[in-house]
Amino acid sequence: MIDRATIDRIFDAANIVDVVGEFVSLKKRGVNYLACCPFHDEKTPSFSVSATKNIYKCFGCGKGGNVVNFVMEHEHLSYVEALKYLGKKYGIEIKERELTEEEVQEGNRRESLMVVSAYAQEYFSRTLWEQPDGKAIGLSYFHERGFNDNIIKKFQLGYSPDARSAFSNHALRDGYKKEYLVGAGLSIDKGETLIDRFSGRVMFPIHSISGRVIAFGGRTLKQDKTVAKYFNSPESEIYSKSHVLYGIFFAKQAVTRQQKCYLVEGYTDVISMHQAGIENVVASSGTSLTVDQIKLIKRFTPNVTVLYDGDAAGIKASLRGIDMLLEEGLNVKVALLPDGDDPDSFSRKHSASELEAFLQGAEQDFISFKTKLLSDEAKTDPLKRAALITDVVHSIAAIPDNITRTVYVKECSQLMTIEEDILSTEVAKLRRRKWQDGAAKRPAGETPATPPDGDERDVAPAATPQPVFTHDAYHEAAERELVYYLLKFGDRELPLRNGGREHLPVAEYIMSELQKDDLTLINPHHRRLFDEYGKVLELAADDRAKYFFNHPDQQVARLAVDILSDHYNLTIERFTKSEEPENYKLCRDVPHAILSYKSAIAKQRYIEASHRLRDAKPEQDMAPLMAQLQSLQQVRKAFSDELKRLTT
Repeated sequence: MIDRATIDRIFDAANIVDVVGEFVSLKKRGVNYLACCPFHDEKTPSFSVSATKNIYKCFGCGKGGNVVNFVMEHEHLSYVEALKYLGKKYGIEIKERELTEEEVQEGNRRESLMVVSAYAQEYFSRTLWEQPDGKAIGLSYFHERGFNDNIIKKFQLGYSPDARSAFSNHALRDGYKKEYLVGAGLSIDKGETLIDRFSGRVMFPIHSISGRVIAFGGRTLKQDKTVAKYFNSPESEIYSKSHVLYGIFFAKQAVTRQQKCYLVEGYTDVISMHQAGIENVVASSGTSLTVDQIKLIKRFTPNVTVLYDGDAAGIKASLRGIDMLLEEGLNVKVALLPDGDDPDSFSRKHSASELEAFLQGAEQDFISFKTKLLSDEAKTDPLKRAALITDVVHSIAAIPDNITRTVYVKECSQLMTIEEDILSTEVAKLRRRKWQDGAAKRPAGETPATPPDGDERDVAPAATPQPVFTHDAYHEAAERELVYYLLKFGDRELPLRNGGREHLPVAEYIMSELQKDDLTLINPHHRRLFDEYGKVLELAADDRAKYFFNHPDQQVARLAVDILSDHYNLTIERFTKSEEPENYKLCRDVPHAILSYKSAIAKQRYIEASHRLRDAKPEQDMAPLMAQLQSLQQVRKAFSDELKRLTT
């Protein structure tokens, strides 16, 4: 583990212009540097590097971060590996804390398992190419599947002899220990002897993201239906199937370059597509898709296309996995292959250009695909139709981006002939329920008194209190804007005219206004940044920004970079381009942002209360709902009047 002092030294020493300049050609443009983005294909430069802030941002693909983020993204390294890379570059000795004896033993064991797995791969490959049975059985099978010799060698395919202990005995004779052969899942301990787990199977090595062999998949060539067709290594210290995607090592450069990842099911699907010239493809290896596998894809691209082979039952079974992709913020498309084909067979029938043209033409966005798929089944059955709407709403609610959700709500409203408001309300309910489950309430603190009426052109106003039943609502854009003002202008003073204080810092003003109504930011990354900001108030403004740019949580660091680099937020763009005095702008726009945030929450709750009143049963007591509506209407009017006053 690298100590914090060493990490700080690396961040202080690392010059992002020097580091990025090793990989792309930077040109000075004003105070920043500009280049074509190394993470996606473009002809017009949109990749900006700030020497003063030590951050980068691409306004084409959206990638951004600090110098460590760049090394991680470009070189496909972990956080610690990227720190070591920069430490070596700048001659900084990496001080890692001394490991305990238990940790040393664990590290040695992991390395031993890696070594024995690499040995097994070489043994299986040699057997395939050099032994009579390997060539006659294993190599013949791969050739029959249409794999050429180059692709077989690229993926290090092999063959395990059809003998009880051939591999295990060979490994023991070469000095490999029994405990590691068993620990790596290559051999099974039968007391007096070891037997081979994969005897009589063609072998598919499974590689880590860095290219090391960590496990195997074996396919039997026997016709015995009582024998499992595919057999994978058991879980071990080096292999966890939920964290691994087959082919990721061979695909990562193509995925990064093309900013798209094809997701298939099996080993042969990946290999056949590689042989056909489509290299940005990975497989879940027959397991249900996991969050860790999705995050592995997201390291290289936010764009995923899932290939289906036309089996309706299989498609429906995998829909939950697609919702997980959406929930992690990926852009998901679907390509349906012709009946009777899977990615393996279809790839072997077509050239690279034909395959690529088909995939581009067959792609459709997942929400539309799912809506049409389930609509065909529901037809005129009202119960099935209601279930369809619920199913699609769950998928839309999983999407974190507000604009994308809004677009899908509109499209699905047209496809399913149902009112947008109903879909929007149901989506909002699901998202609110999810955030409520994980949201922690911040205790209310002391708040400054409300300033008196009068000329408030340069005085920050206080917002109208929120009713308690408006809490825990979620508005991404409004939250993001508050975080922007917090990061950008947190230490600037807003003038006040009461309470014994003439000025209040922007950060304290925003925090007090939210605490006054006991409101909490719901997005967990916004909330973490917001909460931690209170811990760094003693730092200078530049040091506060630096603290978040260099945050050890990479999602928080990227959020800080993205928010302060966001040229597309209209409110922020208006603020930065306006020629008005900054003091005046802050006194208007910061309260405006808070009021907009609270007003959006009140509006959402008003719509929901209206729907509940509309759908209420005759025997239900309407008084509480009517009281809520009346209170919310008053709050909305107060917000509207205040917003107009601030805008004019």
